[in-house]
This record gives sequence, structure tokens and C-alpha cells, in this order.
Amino acid sequence: MAAPRLLVPLSLALLTACAQQPRQSVQLDAESECPKRLQVGQALTLTLPSNPTTGYRWLVQNPASNVLRSLGPEVYSAPEDAGIVGSAGISSWRFEARAVGEGHLVLVYQQPWAPEVRPVQTFDCSINVN
Repeated sequence: MAAPRLLVPLSLALLTACAQQPRQSVQLDAESECPKRLQVGQALTLTLPSNPTTGYRWLVQNPASNVLRSLGPEVYSAPEDAGIVGSAGISSWRFEARAVGEGHLVLVYQQPWAPEVRPVQTFDCSINVN
């Protein structure tokens, strides 16, 4: 008799847990995909082409910290099928929408040891969190 009485609350707990799963992750690959709209709690993965062998790196200039929270450092990956030393790869960052509001996610592509030199590229994306 005790088993059937436990089954109903356990089933409800499992259904509640499933309903509260995080919202789908959003991928952002280009400035043309901006402005980006997110929901609080939603994950955002930003990927940009990168080639650190040239001395250039993407540097986060403005992380939109009023609306986003960083989920870790940059992750660089090179395509395995390229087979060419010094070939370009992809830099990725993960963020979570943490608060309702608007912000700008800004990254610059430059040589880290020469901050006085103008970046060769800028990524600027308006982020709106509901």
C-alpha cells in the first residue's frame, strides 16, 4: 500500500523537474544576427573565426555584465581536417542571460600586447533580455 501512495508525489516531482529545465541555448555566429533577444536563464554561445597564430586574439571589451554572466573563458578549437599549421579556427564564449534589460556585448580582434593599435575587427551586439 505504501508504494502506490509514493508513486503519485514522485511522478509529480519528476514532471515539475522536466518543466523547469533550462531554456534552449542560443547560438550567435555573426554580428548580422544582432540584436539578440534572450530570456532570463537562457544560455548564449558566441563563436567567431579566429587565428591566434597570427598574434591576433578576440578580447572581450564589454561583456554586457548588466544582463549577461560569463560561463567560462574563451575556448579555441581548430578544425582537425585542415591539416595546415597556422590555419584559422573558432573561438567560443558561453554566457547566461542573468537579468532583464539591455546591454552591448563587444569584442575586439587585436594583438593583446599592442592595445594602443586600433583593432582590425570589432564585434558589437545589442543584447535584450526579457
